[in-house]
Amino acid sequence: MAQTRRTLFLKRRMRNRNKIKKMANGRPRLCVHRSSKNISVQLIDDVNGVTIASASSLEKALGVVGKNNVDASAKVGTAIAERAKKAGVEVCYFDRGGFIYHGKVKALADAAREGGLQF
Repeated sequence: MAQTRRTLFLKRRMRNRNKIKKMANGRPRLCVHRSSKNISVQLIDDVNGVTIASASSLEKALGVVGKNNVDASAKVGTAIAERAKKAGVEVCYFDRGGFIYHGKVKALADAAREGGLQF
């Protein structure tokens, strides 16, 4: 039976999330969401249920409003790395959700690593 793209996405997301939660050991989770027009990322503490830091391509300070390309993703990645350091977080887990680790998601992860986050 053929499955839709949405159900395959949801299966990938839950598979990744469950693996991360098993290995978390209290580390925060760097959660990525990519839409057709924007990309956003949050640093989430699952133990306390709070968002530590966030960054998005919708922020005017980053200068990439309304753009969803590799350059915008890299700027969002450097922004989240800076904000995580201000919050005192250096080590986290990368939660790509159901998105494939390629292109914009990979550019965001590489920029966050260059900014000082370890995952």
